[in-house]
Amino acid sequence: MRKLLVCLMTLLCAGSVATARQERQASAAGVAAVKSSETPARRGPVFRASKNQIVQAQMMLKQAGHFAGEATGKLDPETRSALKKYQVISGLKETGTLNRVTLEKMGIALTEKQKAM
Repeated sequence: MRKLLVCLMTLLCAGSVATARQERQASAAGVAAVKSSETPARRGPVFRASKNQIVQAQMMLKQAGHFAGEATGKLDPETRSALKKYQVISGLKETGTLNRVTLEKMGIALTEKQKAM
């Protein structure tokens, strides 16, 4: 009788150990799935306007009366504000950046690298 009780207890412990191991593995797999889904996807190359393109845009914005500063080739806050005004008037998305669509709308030529994007 005592042997039977010891045998049942051993089976019960072995079963609970196996169940705990399966739960840990499932939990680890779930954590790995969550971590992989949280990892941001790699972005492609970022579109950037050249200094020459920024100067051209600043001069155009100045002629249109949207920009009062100097054409420095830097996207400073005043330039970004003027770009936003231009984008709204032109029916473009208001970003304050010289993205591809804005450059094309302004008639400013894209570089070969920009065309490839």
